[in-house]
Formats: sequence, C-alpha cells, structure tokens
Amino acid sequence: MSREQRGPNEKLGAVLALAGISNAGLARRVNDLGAQRGLTLRYDKTSVARWVSKGMVPQGAAPHLIAAAIGQKLGRPVPLHEIGLADADPAPEVGLAFPRDVGQAVRSATELYRLDLAGRRTGGGIWQSLAGSFAVSAYATPASRWLITPADSSVAREASPAEGSGAPLKVGHSDVQKLREAAEDARRWDSKYGGGDWRSSMVPECLRVEAAPLLLGSYSDEVGRALFGASAELTRLAGWMAFDTGQQEAAQRYYIQALRLARAAADVPLGGYVLASMSLQATYRGFGDEGVDLAQAALERNRGLATARTMSFFRLVEARAHARAGDAAAAGAALKAAESWLERARPGDSDPSWLGFYSYDRFAADAAECYRDLKAPRQVRRFTEQALSKPTEEFVRSHGLRLVVSAVAELESGNLDAACEQGVRAVEVAGRISSARTTEYVKDLLHRLEPYGDEPRVVELRERARPLLVTPA
Repeated sequence: MSREQRGPNEKLGAVLALAGISNAGLARRVNDLGAQRGLTLRYDKTSVARWVSKGMVPQGAAPHLIAAAIGQKLGRPVPLHEIGLADADPAPEVGLAFPRDVGQAVRSATELYRLDLAGRRTGGGIWQSLAGSFAVSAYATPASRWLITPADSSVAREASPAEGSGAPLKVGHSDVQKLREAAEDARRWDSKYGGGDWRSSMVPECLRVEAAPLLLGSYSDEVGRALFGASAELTRLAGWMAFDTGQQEAAQRYYIQALRLARAAADVPLGGYVLASMSLQATYRGFGDEGVDLAQAALERNRGLATARTMSFFRLVEARAHARAGDAAAAGAALKAAESWLERARPGDSDPSWLGFYSYDRFAADAAECYRDLKAPRQVRRFTEQALSKPTEEFVRSHGLRLVVSAVAELESGNLDAACEQGVRAVEVAGRISSARTTEYVKDLLHRLEPYGDEPRVVELRERARPLLVTPA
C-alpha cells in the first residue's frame, strides 16, 4: 500500500539516477531485503515509477528498505530525507542521541522505552518500519563522548509533579534492587531460551513500567548512580536480545542508551561492557574495523579499573573483530592477551555480576570462531573441543552455536560425516530456543554443505533443519 499522491519525488529520482539503479532493479532489491526480514513484498517497476513520478509513499518497512537498497549500491548510509521520504519515519532519532546533559539522557532513554512498547502493540510495526536503518557510524559519537567523559559530575534529581501523575516518586535502594534482580533473571532467560522467548520479551516491558518511572523520579546522587547502573544493565540486555532476534535497529538504539546510562552511573566497566556489545554487533554485521575500534575503546578506559576477567573479555571481543577483519596477527595477539588476563583472574576478585557467563569455556568458544573466520580449521577443532567439554543447560544457545562452529571446522577438514553429526546436534539445540542468530549459524552451515547436497547425510540434515528454517525465530 502507498499513501496518497503528493507530487513527484524528485529527490528519489535524482538519487536513483546517481546510484545507477533502474526502477525494476530497485523493486527487486527492496523485495529481496524484505524477504531477508521475513516480509513478503511484491513491488515492481510500476510501483517504483509511482513513488518517483507521483510521489506516493510506500507503507511499513518499505521506505527504510528503499534507503538500505540504495545505500548498498552507493556504499554509504542513505537517510530518508535524502530520498524524499523523511515523513515516513515514525521516530527517526529516538534512541540514537547521546545527550551531554543527564536530564536529556533520561528523556532519551524513556522515549525509547515507550517507542518499543508502541512497536510491540502493533506486532512489531515500529521496528519493521525502521528495518534497514542500522548504521555502524551511529556509534561514533556515543563512543567518543564516553571516552572523553565516562562519568557525569552529579545525577541527583528533584522531579516536579508536572512530569508525572500525582506526587513525584522518591526512589530508594530497594527500588534499584528490584531492577538488578530483574536483570539477573533476564540474563538466565536469555542464555537458556534465546532472545526471542516470551520471557525475554518482558525486559522492554520492565524498562517501561519499572525503570522509566524511577528514572523520572527524585533521588540523591548515591541512589541515582545505582539506579542508572541497574537501568543500563537492563537496557543493554534489551539490546542484546534484540540483536539475538535479528532486530539490529532496535539493538543499536538500546546499546546507545545503555552506554549513556552507564556514564550517568559512573560505572566505567559497565560502559566498557556496552561498548563490547556494540563491537560484537558491528563485527557480526561485517564491520570488523569498527568492531576493533569499539573494543579498544572499552579496553583503554578500563585499564587499572576493571578486573582481570573483565579485561580478558574485552580483549576476546577485540580478537573477534580482528579476525572478522582478516588480521590474523592482531587476532592472535588479542587472544593471547585475553588468555593471559583470564589466567590472572582469581575466585575472590570483585567481578561484576553481568560477567557471570564468562569462563574458559566461553574463551575457547570465541577463539574457535576467530579461527573459523581466519580459515584455520585445526585451531577451530582444538578450541571447540575445549568449549564443548562441559555442555550445560544453563547456556543452551551458546552450546548450539559451538556445535555449528564445530561442524564447520569438521567440514573444512574434509570430515563430512563428523560435520553432519555435529550439525544434527546443533539443529536439535536450535529447535529448543528462540534465536535468529542461532538460526543464521545453521543456515551458514547448510550453505557450506551445498556442494555435497546429494549426499544422504546432508539430505537428512537439511530435512531435520527444515522446521527451524521455516519458523520465525
């Protein structure tokens, strides 16, 4: 569907000419991008002609998909205003700002919480309409501002009755503790059931119903720091879960707000953890160099502040980015440093609660992925064997991802039987969780197996994976 006519869209026509894309070509690209996001679109050259010559505005995700399609051809982000579709964006800037003022930071975060609720009430419409708007360049300003000033001077707040209904809420440590407990529960849900599970979907609701009123309340500097820290943890988790379910645009906005809240909390290690999450997203999306920058930003600010285990994780994330960028030497050095930091960690260290997932098993799993990207199957097998030595029901998704990485290593070593065996195990695990990321790993394995498509073992694996591939994660 499209909105009413409003005159020719000369901007769109000019950018299409600049990019050298025909009407039919744009329609095909938009339909393909939509299919990647689970949308069935049937635009054709006539549809595009109407957008250009009559100024009709397509509904839903289409404006952002148009921008993404043109951006891919031009090799740079294309904002909606450049193609004359700015008014199609329901909230173009919500969640992307990193305000210098702490009061504005509260408003920025709480606006995002409300936006996400609106999207869920309409079946995810907001995030579908923002589909394709992820841009790694949006992390540049947040990262640089955090590096320059990782903590606000004061966050004490006196709320006025006009900001809410009735008397302003007075926030205490017991209120903050409830948020921390919610974050702890959410971390367990995410690891065991995946970011798309109904339990995980309760995190944005918790931010809107619980965290937002507290952030808009009254609190001392001490309580405020704790409140911002707990809210940052929950906001980062919301971003991580969105990342796991393939909602990259939502994840990016949550991450930016989580980093801003961590700055208000004066919690530099937590800010580093958010930057590490940004780095993993950038790396996963194919921006290895930017992933390196974000991981190194986390490292530099935390020297002398974070625990050995925390520093080890940051170096591990850096290694992942170097490997995706194809820099074997830098990846190897970062892995060596990560292992060295991990060896220095002691049970009595004051590690943050959010780092409870990180052990040598996780190090080995990510090291295996580094070597997979560097096409070193022997090293992949070595580290994957260590990563799979202690399967656990607590980290189900991680176990599934490790099985896929193991299958890829076996395939690249010429062991088709072992690859299919590990693939079957991975599909069984993936079927128990709701994680688009895990499904993508399985799809990648199946793609690598295409040259052996007639082999009975591959046919069996593909059949076992069919329900996973046709069911939205």
